[in-house]
Amino acid sequence: MNFVTPNKEEINPFLQLLLLLFYAVIGGLVFGILAIVIVLMVYGWGMLSHLYLILSGDPKYIDGFKVIQILSSVGTFILPPIALAWTEREKVNGFYSFKQPKFTLAIIVLAIMILSMPFMEWTAIWNQKMVLPDFLKRIEEWMKEKEATAAKMTIQLITVRSNFDFIVNLIMIAVIPAIGEELMFRGGVQRSLNRAFGNPHLAIWLCAIIFSAIHVQFYGFVPRMLLGAGFGYLYYYSGNIWYSMLAHFLNNAYAVCAAFYMQKHNMPLDKADEPLGFPWYGYLISAIITIALFKIFKDSATRERKLG
Repeated sequence: MNFVTPNKEEINPFLQLLLLLFYAVIGGLVFGILAIVIVLMVYGWGMLSHLYLILSGDPKYIDGFKVIQILSSVGTFILPPIALAWTEREKVNGFYSFKQPKFTLAIIVLAIMILSMPFMEWTAIWNQKMVLPDFLKRIEEWMKEKEATAAKMTIQLITVRSNFDFIVNLIMIAVIPAIGEELMFRGGVQRSLNRAFGNPHLAIWLCAIIFSAIHVQFYGFVPRMLLGAGFGYLYYYSGNIWYSMLAHFLNNAYAVCAAFYMQKHNMPLDKADEPLGFPWYGYLISAIITIALFKIFKDSATRERKLG
């Protein structure tokens, strides 16, 4: 049963996807330039010739990089789906199904995110062991190089010097992506793919693949794809985008809070991604419980829908 019901008078779904891409390119470009202008006004226009230091996440200019990151995310992910709703002459709340969330369903989402962690750890361990054939060694080396660069950049971003840094990181890494990426991928891409193919499961998994691929982190592709699918099913079952946003926020906020805790206790951040090491049956139990919780969420959301 599909509770995310599009308006029959909407434009062609493939055109919607093209518009989303167009709006994302324009929004990212405009807000990226705006962010750079703001950063140069702060650091001085002389930094224009050394802009690569800011864009590469140099620790001396990390605050400027965060400004660019935040504004670019707003332009690339939050504004395009809003622009699409306006193009369709629809209110954003109705177009993407912003409805009053129910406390019970929110608790189930919290339980899903916590109890799925061992299973997600197993998928991450399995993905990181990926080895390509010999004739693809150059590609594998490039992938590892991209992964190392991303890891280094992540450590720079989550390093905090004050409680204010923690708040900024929470907004940059958890709040904005939860809103923007869910609007763009679940509200925009998944919704349009569902209209295009008339198959919500195909739409959810295609969107999850795109969602994971766009992060360009190959050794985390599988767990991120599963996360994307999980967010997609929360949206599909409930017909309410708030739940996928909540799940996305909880996932990202955990990483920010864990990094903050580690720094407070003088623990190296490069150890943050090390697995906790559950026994094999712990991973299996986690997978079974996660599936059961999604079934409970689906049934509860269906009942709420009927009562509503």
